[in-house]
Amino acid sequence: MDRVECVVIGAGVVGLAIARQLALAGREVIVLEAAEGIGTVTSSRNSEVIHAGIYYKAGSLMARFCVAGKWALYRYCQEHGVPHRNCGKLIVAASPAETDRLQSIRAHAAANGVDDLELLDREAARALEPALACDAALLSPSTGIVDSHAFMLALRGDAEDAGAAFAFHTPLTAARVKGERIEIDAGGQTPMTLECALLINSAGLSAPEVARRIAGMPQELIPRAYLAKGNYFSCSAKAPFSRLIYPVPEPGGLGVHLTLDMAGQARFGPDVEWVDHIDYAVDPARAERFYPAIRKYWPTLPDGALMPSYSGMRPKIVPPQIATQDFVIQGPREHGIGGLVNLFGIESPGLTSSLAIAAHVGELAKN
Repeated sequence: MDRVECVVIGAGVVGLAIARQLALAGREVIVLEAAEGIGTVTSSRNSEVIHAGIYYKAGSLMARFCVAGKWALYRYCQEHGVPHRNCGKLIVAASPAETDRLQSIRAHAAANGVDDLELLDREAARALEPALACDAALLSPSTGIVDSHAFMLALRGDAEDAGAAFAFHTPLTAARVKGERIEIDAGGQTPMTLECALLINSAGLSAPEVARRIAGMPQELIPRAYLAKGNYFSCSAKAPFSRLIYPVPEPGGLGVHLTLDMAGQARFGPDVEWVDHIDYAVDPARAERFYPAIRKYWPTLPDGALMPSYSGMRPKIVPPQIATQDFVIQGPREHGIGGLVNLFGIESPGLTSSLAIAAHVGELAKN
């Protein structure tokens, strides 16, 4: 039986960041990925936004890791030549009633350590974005965008340079605790059994399922998985904005917002639907509900300009009737299994938070 010090399950952006963190610390690492390559699921189906950390519950893991991860991500991109842009974001109020809410958003952001939001009146906002319709806006200067695939390639390169190995088409099928080590059965075309001292379950959408395959893992600590599908549309007309445009949040989400890719192409979303299976098809008819929402801040959006773009699945661990969730990172203190770390519910802002999450898991691994 082969022995390895650390096994990371999942080669999404968080698994890659963890593998890099452990390998740079001198640990022997192998990454097992069920798909054919890195970042093929949630990590490749998101808005690629570098979030500021404005809306998350104060003191939550999401808030803490997003703010720390944001600055770590900007530094990493600069040092590694990863395409990114610190373009900023405007949170726009369409009415005086929404304008009154901007101050509470600003105060909440400050409680999370995001103290750079600037309140703009209509004229100041339109001076930045002349095509914008609003009553007032909040400017978030630390929001940005990143080429997520280039970021993941850089993480993989760092991990491999530090000695990490990757096994694709290799799902974990079962695992057992053997004294102070964990024995793993890996499937695929060449099934194998490995023994490791540290097992990191960073399987994203499949993390609860992977945890259930670990004999001895307390079942009551494994959350139920839910799927929230976000549908995105692109625009055939060139959007006249240089920043991301978000409406004031509405019940159940952040509303239909405008984000930009690295080429400046606008995309709109997400239109969220709760589903019971993975299906990435985007129904063109869903665009009809986008037009009135977008025209609140971009009134000249042409008819017929929206086209289905892509969809993504958020790895939810709470049902639709619960408004928010937090990241869940379980170590031996929570579940009693030495050498096992489970990561559940790593949805947005997982990309922004990835380096901070990896640093946290690295600290758990030391203990």
